[in-house]
Amino acid sequence: MESLFIVWNPDAVAFTIGSFGIRWYSLCWCAGLLSVFFLEQKLYREQKIADELFDPLFIYSFLGILIGARLGHCIFYEPEYFLSSWQHVVEMLLPIRFTNGGVTMTGYTGLASHGGTLGLIIALWLYVRRTKLPFLKVLDNIAIVTPICACAIRLGNLMNSEIIGSPTNVPWAFVFERVDMIPRHPGQLYEAIAYFLFFFVGWWFYRRHAERVGSGFFFGLCIFLIFTFRFFIEYTKEVQVDFEQGMLFNMGQLLSVPFILLGGWCIVRGIRLSKKQV
Repeated sequence: MESLFIVWNPDAVAFTIGSFGIRWYSLCWCAGLLSVFFLEQKLYREQKIADELFDPLFIYSFLGILIGARLGHCIFYEPEYFLSSWQHVVEMLLPIRFTNGGVTMTGYTGLASHGGTLGLIIALWLYVRRTKLPFLKVLDNIAIVTPICACAIRLGNLMNSEIIGSPTNVPWAFVFERVDMIPRHPGQLYEAIAYFLFFFVGWWFYRRHAERVGSGFFFGLCIFLIFTFRFFIEYTKEVQVDFEQGMLFNMGQLLSVPFILLGGWCIVRGIRLSKKQV
């Protein structure tokens, strides 16, 4: 049985340009964002939304996700470190670490999906204030394509051997050599596959119920599927921070509950509104 385990230790750097290394994680992020860009542009054009209203959407979304995900990780998972000094607050905002020898560029090594989701919602609210588009219509359109980006990000986590699963003896277990030699659930791969399927679920519903765009239905469907799955997949993951030891529900599960409830409410509300319009 052990021979079926997948030994996993890819180089985190995909290729180098001079002395600068391009990491797989960055490439996955870029692939996800580009996929969302072109798919979202397709939706805007199908719905006859002017191109000039689409142009700023990518910047708002990118900054909202990045800032929200970074602050979410620092505040939800490591507040005792990042809020303990002004230097650590700077590290929370910039991709650096202060060391005895000066400053080291580290990149953003901690990002939280819950914070990214909240940051995206806030960014889209600012976007609609500028463009005057209906808020729920913008949320629905983004939600239809968001799972494909979430899939790409989790593949990036897999390439980084991070957010590892708990020990297991299932034949498809991964041995993350960079971490230890213990067979573990490939939680990142589970999530990537699920989010890829959720994208097709949302796209299928859109093709058959495009009239529901603007009702909040697709936004609700997206966050309900993602965070319900996220709640249960946490049982296959290793504890990420020490304070989660002994908790009945870990931080990822606790933060998922409000999104699950909001998503369920939006789905029901969206179906009711659609029926009234028929």
